[in-house]
Amino acid sequence: MANHDINLTVRKGTVHALCGENGAGKSTLMKILYGMQKPDEGTITVDGTQVSFATPGDAIERGIGMVHQHFMLADNLTVLENVVLGGEKLHGIGAKARKKILEISDAYGLGVRPDALVEDLGVADRQRVEILKVLYRGAKILILDEPTAVLVPQEVDALFANLRELKAEGLTVIFISHKLGEVLSVADDITVIRRGTTVGTADPSSTTPRQLAELMVGSELPSPETRESTVTEVPMLKVENLRLTATDPDGVVREVLAGIDFTIHKGEVLGIAGVEGNGQTELIDALMGLRDPDGGVITLDTDDISHASTRKRREDGIGYIPEDRHRQGLLLESPLWENRILGHVTERPNSRRGVLDLKAARQDTERIVREYDVRTPGIEVTAASLSGGNQQKLIVGREMSHAPKLLIAAHPTRGVDVGAQAQIWDRIREARHEGLAVLLISADLDELIGLSDTLRVMFRGRLVADADPATITPEELGSAMTGAATGHLEHPEDGDAR
Repeated sequence: MANHDINLTVRKGTVHALCGENGAGKSTLMKILYGMQKPDEGTITVDGTQVSFATPGDAIERGIGMVHQHFMLADNLTVLENVVLGGEKLHGIGAKARKKILEISDAYGLGVRPDALVEDLGVADRQRVEILKVLYRGAKILILDEPTAVLVPQEVDALFANLRELKAEGLTVIFISHKLGEVLSVADDITVIRRGTTVGTADPSSTTPRQLAELMVGSELPSPETRESTVTEVPMLKVENLRLTATDPDGVVREVLAGIDFTIHKGEVLGIAGVEGNGQTELIDALMGLRDPDGGVITLDTDDISHASTRKRREDGIGYIPEDRHRQGLLLESPLWENRILGHVTERPNSRRGVLDLKAARQDTERIVREYDVRTPGIEVTAASLSGGNQQKLIVGREMSHAPKLLIAAHPTRGVDVGAQAQIWDRIREARHEGLAVLLISADLDELIGLSDTLRVMFRGRLVADADPATITPEELGSAMTGAATGHLEHPEDGDAR
């Protein structure tokens, strides 16, 4: 049973935060409020009227809109087309719609460009389009599911400014999150859910992150601190003068990676900080063999893999935690054991002598579920039926099972609660201890600073700065990410940052 005895009262014109671990029932509750699932019992009242929603359409009519954690936009359409899709009756699909979109965008400071193609937008912009889409349909109550999981600090500040703007205009926001510091800074009221039940409410003005966390998990919390260094002298991945160009829709050729140079040694975690859309995705694609670089050399161990196939790179020992688990990490409609095989079809235990060994793959999936604490009724259920954090644990388990030489970890704990986050960090640390080289790309600055041995900052396709994780602060890292600082980032009064 996902939810039982949930009690939630949201005051009009406030930001109400909903906190809880993955699988605590936050998303299920929101799906009920948005008409995607029907409750078995209980009542929902909006503005004093008892309501029941059979479809999201009913919820929208009552002024409830939802921005999902995984965006629901069509890549190949423009912003305007995405916004009017399904709402054509409101303001048509032409000049009137465009005017309305710009009006809403200006009113709430969303900065949305109606003619941009969605696939060309970064994550923060897509999110603003999703918010605008909901407002366009006349929503008065906005549900935001983990809206900051994909944003860097500066973008989070911008989003919170947008939320305060919405609130000032009398809109009500329900904000689902497990980033406690953010919740405390933006919320007027907080409700905590644990294992499907509301366990308490908290007043942000008098609650500490620690108290909130303990309410949420029911116990003490870990941190991503890395004490001892395990960095060796042996290079595992060497990238020299890597260049990649891409052609824009209007035919302009842009340099997306310009002269990238770095080396990751055995036992070293190299963290790359950067606002999304500055070349991190392209760097991963070039390392994974999804895009062929225009120049430069990629060496894994001692082999030149600059133009090797993705499968060869996988077999040579590259593990990969992709940035978008739904698009690149899982087959959502397939059972867990099939997802265990993904990306490792030719390797043991999934296959022997070129033939798939389903029995062994199933057994190994059982082991991953056990060792990585994947909360699931069994390995026959679909990946879609797991909560986001459990999907992520399955991916991490799968990638670590092949004793990789190099792990490319893109946002390994995005949308994952504090408990699962600690488990994933521990796994990465253990493997690093055994000599694993890790390329960590993350928008979570605490994670980058806590896990990395070396930090580099990526800006517009170049590595513009480097920093020592032991002394750098998230704020300093954040300002380098926006291009404000370059070179070696030294702390002003060196060494007493922590």
